[in-house]
Amino acid sequence: MVNSLRPVLFLTLFLSIFISISAQTCTTYKFPSDNNQVSTDFSSCNDLPFLNSFIHWKYDSSTGRLNMAYRHTDIGSDRWIAWAINPTGIGMVGCQALVAFQKDGKMLAYTSPIPSYRTSLAQGDLSFKVFALTASFQNREMTIFATIQLPINTTVVNHVWQEGPVVNGNPGMHAMTAANRQSMGSLDFLSGHQSKSSGGGVAVDSRTKLKNVHGVLNVVAWGIMMPVGAMAARYLKVFNSMGAAWFYVHITTQTSAYIIGIAGWATGLVLGSKSPGIQHSGHRNIGITLFVLATLQVLALGLRPKPDHKYRFYWNIYHRLTGYVVIVLSVVNILKGFDILEPEKKWKNLYIGALVGLGVIAVLIEAFTRYVVLKRKKADKSNHGANGHANGHAGESVV
Repeated sequence: MVNSLRPVLFLTLFLSIFISISAQTCTTYKFPSDNNQVSTDFSSCNDLPFLNSFIHWKYDSSTGRLNMAYRHTDIGSDRWIAWAINPTGIGMVGCQALVAFQKDGKMLAYTSPIPSYRTSLAQGDLSFKVFALTASFQNREMTIFATIQLPINTTVVNHVWQEGPVVNGNPGMHAMTAANRQSMGSLDFLSGHQSKSSGGGVAVDSRTKLKNVHGVLNVVAWGIMMPVGAMAARYLKVFNSMGAAWFYVHITTQTSAYIIGIAGWATGLVLGSKSPGIQHSGHRNIGITLFVLATLQVLALGLRPKPDHKYRFYWNIYHRLTGYVVIVLSVVNILKGFDILEPEKKWKNLYIGALVGLGVIAVLIEAFTRYVVLKRKKADKSNHGANGHANGHAGESVV
C-alpha cells in the first residue's frame, strides 16, 4: 500500500515545496549589498496585510529612535508610495506621512502632514522629527528609509500605508479598492504585534471575514482539490502497483472537495443575503452551475454501470466531460472572485502559480504515463509473439 501511494506523496510534496517557495515573507528578504541608504540593520519586520507591502525596523526603547524601511513590491516607476503614523487617531486624517516617488529619473522622499481628507501630499514638517529620509527604486520595488524620533515609551502606533499614481509630476489620488481602504492598523514596535484597524477606522467586519472564508473555501475545494482529484483518476491507475487505490484516492479527494465546496457555496448565499443591492451576476451564475454539475457528478456515482456493461462507455464520456467542465468553470469563477474581493495581488499570483505548478506536473506525468503504457504494450506484444512462436514449434514437434 505504501508503494502504491508514492505518486500521491510525491505530488503533495511538490505542491508543498512550490507553495512555500512562492509565499516569500519579509523574514527571507535581504536588502541589496550595494545599498547606500540608511542602515539596514533591522531586527524586526512584518508583512503588511494589503498592497504588497512590508515594514522593517529596529527600535531603541531607551531613546525612542526608530530606524525603519517601508517596502512596496510589484510597483511601477510612475507610482508613489507613503507610510504614515497617526498619533491622534485612526485613519488618514491626522497622519504624519513619509512619501516617495520618482521624479525626473530620481527618487524623491519627503514628509507630508495630512490634516484633512482633501489635503494633497504636499511637503511639510511632521509633529515628530525625521532623520536620514531617503528612498530607492529597483526591480519594481520602491522603498522608503528613515530614522524617526518617537516620544519615549511610545511603542504602539496607528499606521497607514498607501500607493497611487504620479500625475503631472505630483502624487495623484489613490484608488478606493478594498485593499486601499483597509491599509491601516496598529503596530507594536517592541513585540512586533500588528492588528487591523477598528473603531473609527476600516474594521474587518463580519461580512469581510465571511468574504475571506468564502474565498479560501472555494479556492481550496474547486481550485485545488478538484484538479488534483482529476489528475489522480487519470494518472495513478496507470501504475499496476496502485491496484484499486487510485479509485479511492480519486473518490476521497473529489468528495472532500464537494463537501468543502458546499460550505463555500453556502457562504456565498449568506454574503448575497447580507449585501442587498450588490450583484455579481456572472460570479453567482457560474457558482450555481458548478454546484449543479458537481452534485450530478456525485449522484452519478450511484448510477455507474459495471465495467462490462454496454452503457459504461457512454457513462465514462459523460463523467469525464462534466469533470473537465467543472474544473474550467472553477478556475474562471475563482479568478472572478479575486477581482471582486480585491485582496492583495500576491494571493491571486500565488493561486495562478499553483495552477501553473499543477499544469507542469500534469504535463510531466502525462509524458511519463504514456511512456509506461507504450512500454507495457510493446512488452505484451513481444511476449505474445514469443509465445506464438513457441507454440508453433511445439505443434510441429507433436506432428
